[in-house]
Amino acid sequence: MSLQASDFELFGLQPTFALDRAQLDLQWKSLQREAHPDRFASEGASAQRIAMQWSVRINEAYNRLKDPLKRAAYLCELNGAAVNAENNTSMPPAFLMQQMEWREALDDCKAIKVVDSKIEALEKLLDEVDASQAQVLKQMAALIDVDHNFAAAVGQVRALMFIDKFSQEVQHQLDACS
Repeated sequence: MSLQASDFELFGLQPTFALDRAQLDLQWKSLQREAHPDRFASEGASAQRIAMQWSVRINEAYNRLKDPLKRAAYLCELNGAAVNAENNTSMPPAFLMQQMEWREALDDCKAIKVVDSKIEALEKLLDEVDASQAQVLKQMAALIDVDHNFAAAVGQVRALMFIDKFSQEVQHQLDACS
């Protein structure tokens, strides 16, 4: 195995969007045990440095694979469809309209003075955002694992990036109410 192997190769997994999280966690623990620098303490500084590089690489791959958004972006890039979110912000008009509606709903929630009412409104908005996120994840899984349409999946990755960020903003407002 090489440090340049793909994350999926490193973990012995098929390069698919759908994956068994329990299997990923077990494989991560196994790989970390094998590569732990303490296991190489008697073999000198060079062996420990290499073990440290492996440990960092394993954690990097694990963090990318366990996050659906990062995993989808990685799969798109592995298949020649870079996300380039910083250079490509075009989105379908319907999605842009949804973003504007959510932003207005969040502003409305922020203006509510009664804490219990504000929490209720924020939770309702978060439920809506979570439902949209689940729908996008489902569409992304079909585009990647069934259709192998990575160019179309890139659009879903960008949509999910916005949804994740917006969800965090709503959650932050909810946390501030506590």
